[in-house]
Amino acid sequence: MTPRAPLIPLDDALATLLAYAVPLAATESVSTFDADGRVLAQDALSPLQVPSFDNSAMDGYAMRCADVADAALAVSQRIAAGSAPEPLQPGTVARIFTGAPMPLGADAVVMQEECAVQPDGTVRVLRPPQPGQCVRRAGEDVAKDAVVLSKGERLTPASIALAASIGMDALTVARRPRVALFSTGDELVMPGDVAPQDMRPGAIYNSNRFFLRALLQRMGCVVTDYGIVPDQRDATVDALRTASQTHDLILTSGGVSVGEEDHVKAAVQSLGHLHLWQLAIKPGKPFAYGTVGASHFIGLPGNPVASFVTFLLLVRPFVLRLQGATAVAPPAMQLPAHFDWPRADKRREFLRVRRNAAGGLDLFANQSSGVLTSAAWADGLVDTQPGQTIAWGDPVRFIPLAELQA
Repeated sequence: MTPRAPLIPLDDALATLLAYAVPLAATESVSTFDADGRVLAQDALSPLQVPSFDNSAMDGYAMRCADVADAALAVSQRIAAGSAPEPLQPGTVARIFTGAPMPLGADAVVMQEECAVQPDGTVRVLRPPQPGQCVRRAGEDVAKDAVVLSKGERLTPASIALAASIGMDALTVARRPRVALFSTGDELVMPGDVAPQDMRPGAIYNSNRFFLRALLQRMGCVVTDYGIVPDQRDATVDALRTASQTHDLILTSGGVSVGEEDHVKAAVQSLGHLHLWQLAIKPGKPFAYGTVGASHFIGLPGNPVASFVTFLLLVRPFVLRLQGATAVAPPAMQLPAHFDWPRADKRREFLRVRRNAAGGLDLFANQSSGVLTSAAWADGLVDTQPGQTIAWGDPVRFIPLAELQA
């Protein structure tokens, strides 16, 4: 009997995936309005400094600090945002509003709450200012020719606003990956096709198709949904061959385990190459990576939580790297466990947990890979190393789910 190959550690599997994930060469220019979530394909350089002029950070009065004394000062001009001020007359102040340009000669702004307007219209300063007070200096946000956004950044609402602030109405981003998605399993039916009361024995609704498609679309992928492929070798080969002709990635769910009805692994090997199979993680052991023609292939487990977890930990960074993203690792932090986990596993295990009001982590009671409720309830995963037990209060590595699903 041929000995079984050892299970592949998660970090080794991820390193292999990222080594194969050569960024797509094609780019496109999109409106900055439409660039949220896309990966920047070239540095964004600022053609100007921001702010382009010294301006007031407050509603108040612009003045020379040297002019402030016990005497009240006359108001020589009113400066609103967008206006062009005159030089400040010696011994006077200028009424100024937030964002308005500083008049030549003024070196500070005193907010209106720290000034008293006298009956004759003059202004007495209640708290003498320091030079530079409440003044936003030209270029203090962005210097001219500075790189404000770097190639490989995944754009956010804040970063596209920053691009707009330097006058960019379009950005060059990576092409959207084309992903073919299908599930295998004769037990699968689609919601709406069969009513719950009419489900045949052994049938289940295909939930994986919904979260995988949603996650791919959130990452900017163009998804072709091939639906459910029958548990037949020929049908699986045909689906893989067809998908490989026009897609960058083929993503499947189910059929990569060792059962007699699991045809995906053999079908991939008949058409291309399998580079990874079976990982030392829980949930998610039956994970596969290979190539079919010019397309990448990733096979996820059929159990929904295993499919969900392996997508977030492995498929997500792979798809980001295809788009040229530089930051692909999941964020993590140390938080205290408010539960006990005495049964260590030989594999690296990812527990579904949720933060509580006391700042700790609660554990979902049923950690089975088929219990999708645990994934919907959780707001994070606890990364448990092989052989690790957890006692109440132990610091654990917590991976929040929110960023991984954006």
